Amino acid sequence: MGVVVRPVTRSDIPAVSRALAEAFDDDPVSSWMLPDAAKRPVGLARLFGAEIRYHHLAGGGAELAETPEGVIVGGALWDPPGRWKQSTLNSLLGFPAVARALGRHLRAGAGAVHALESAHPTEPHWYLAAIGTTAAGRGRGHGKALLNSRLARCDAEGSPAYLESSKKENIPYYERFGFEVTGEIALPDGGPTLWKMWRNPR
Repeated sequence: MGVVVRPVTRSDIPAVSRALAEAFDDDPVSSWMLPDAAKRPVGLARLFGAEIRYHHLAGGGAELAETPEGVIVGGALWDPPGRWKQSTLNSLLGFPAVARALGRHLRAGAGAVHALESAHPTEPHWYLAAIGTTAAGRGRGHGKALLNSRLARCDAEGSPAYLESSKKENIPYYERFGFEVTGEIALPDGGPTLWKMWRNPR
C-alpha cells in the first residue's frame, strides 16, 4: 500500500500537528473544547504541537505515517509505561502554547485533562494518547500501520496498551486490534463521554 511509519522528529512537528488537527476536527472532545469551527484547526494544531514538543517526543512514542513521496498523512502519540503523565516542568514549559491554543476555553481543557488523569489505569502500559489520519490518508491502511507498529512492540515486551475512544463508532475498530471497553469517562460541565479501552499483550 506504500505506507511508511517512522518516528517523529522535531522538524516533523508542524506537519504532524496539522495532520492530527485535521483528523480531530470533528471529534466530540475537540468540538467541546474549541466550539468555534473556524478557529478549531489552528487551535488544535497548536495544541498537538505543544503536546508533541513538550511531552510525547521525549518519550520516543510519537510516530507518523507518510506516503512514499514523503507526505505526512497521520500520526500516533504513544507514551511508554510509567511516562504517560506530563512532568511539572514540561507542563510549565508548554503552558503558554496550550493557553494560546485553547484561549478562553483553557478551563474546559484543564477539566478534561483532570478527568482523564483521574480515571487512568495504574498498571504499567503503553498509552495511546492520540491517533489520526487526514482525509487523504484515510482508508489506505495508514491508521492500521500506525497501530500495528506500536502494538507489535507491546506484544514483544509483554506490555498492555490503553486508550480512550472519544467516538463510540470507533470502538469496533479498536476491538479488531484486541482492545476491550473497560469503562466510561464523562467530562465535566456537560462534556462528552469517552470510552476506556484496554488491550492485553498477545
